[in-house]
Amino acid sequence: MALFSGAASARIIPSVSLSSSSRAFFSLSSSSSSLECLRSSPRISHLFLNQRRAEVRVSSGGYGTVSAPKSFASDPDQLKSAREDIKELLRSKFCHPILIRLGWHDAGTYNKNIEEWPQRGGANGSLRFEVELKHAANAGLVNALKLLQPIKDKYSGVTYADLFQLAGATAVEEAGGPKLPMKYGRVDVSEPEQCPEEGRLPDAGPPSPADHLRQVFYRMGLNDKEIVALSGAHTLGRSRPDRSGWGKPETKYTKDGPGAPGGQSWTAQWLKFDNSYFKDIKEKKDEDLLVLPTDAALFEDPSFRVYAEKYAEDQEAFFKDYAEAHAKLSNLGAKFDPPEGIVIGDSPNAGAEKFVAAKYSSGKRELSDAMKQKIRAEYEAIGGSPDKPLQSNYFLNIIIIIAVLAFLTSLLGN
Repeated sequence: MALFSGAASARIIPSVSLSSSSRAFFSLSSSSSSLECLRSSPRISHLFLNQRRAEVRVSSGGYGTVSAPKSFASDPDQLKSAREDIKELLRSKFCHPILIRLGWHDAGTYNKNIEEWPQRGGANGSLRFEVELKHAANAGLVNALKLLQPIKDKYSGVTYADLFQLAGATAVEEAGGPKLPMKYGRVDVSEPEQCPEEGRLPDAGPPSPADHLRQVFYRMGLNDKEIVALSGAHTLGRSRPDRSGWGKPETKYTKDGPGAPGGQSWTAQWLKFDNSYFKDIKEKKDEDLLVLPTDAALFEDPSFRVYAEKYAEDQEAFFKDYAEAHAKLSNLGAKFDPPEGIVIGDSPNAGAEKFVAAKYSSGKRELSDAMKQKIRAEYEAIGGSPDKPLQSNYFLNIIIIIAVLAFLTSLLGN
């Protein structure tokens, strides 16, 4: 994925003129098995004929118009079910990279200097509209949208903004990456006029890569550590020169797929999320592995190099920092309803804001965060949650009371 740009994505709109640099940064290439079937759609060439259409929708092999989604929190049960469907999609299509890229591109337009929503950009589902899909850096992301649209049709109670971030987070975890402390409840923008202007996403080959990265990511409110950690997602995906202008047509790592063969990957196991990206960039010994100017900058810039060296040696540290940075990126610019967001399932920090360990323990001394998490995990393991007390087992309670009374009677008798 060349982080936030169109590298390695299938370019299916030949009329769009793209510079090689703007198509490569922040792109996670998905397996071509999922993309080849998308290019075969007879209606796909009509996608950008009408920029004022309400939104892109894939149904029965074609594109249509649907009303704008309601601006309210996604349904927690539907989010959980959608996550299971996304897992099935990943297992069949190997589309982990492009789903991560979709979520990143929707969030990566955020500008911390703009307070108003949705003018500030960010994770608000605007990338579903044609006008934003046509941005050069988003080349090929229509393929990701088409993969997810059947899931959106099935779960109407899930917003596009949540679906994009849910898909990206699930892809990271299913590829062997860390569990991400995600929350949901993002509100969708309702019309294409609310899309951000083009030019907010980074390039892969700017004249001064390190300066360019800082300019773009600092605008989002991210720091050097987060820039390097997020770059580590290049461990996934591959780039095709005929679509992005970067990479080789084929290497020993990509000639057999999965999916259609070809392209150049950043790592040998390009569907496995680990820290090999940093190891391979550092060593630069394998000509079959891709190194973009923005990749090389991580070991050339003194500040970036501190983190890149650390992640090359310590995968656990990389996973920890990546999880935090990815979750932060996914929240940028979003408007949540409810304001505190919705936590589903087994996220590591699930519901931490609401959890009060004292409800399920005794004593006045404040517990450590680690102990609170342990208590919470044990409590949830037997069916409880901070918002729903455990169901009482009245029969067991009666037995316990009888036993206690019998014991006390025995003592008194003696």
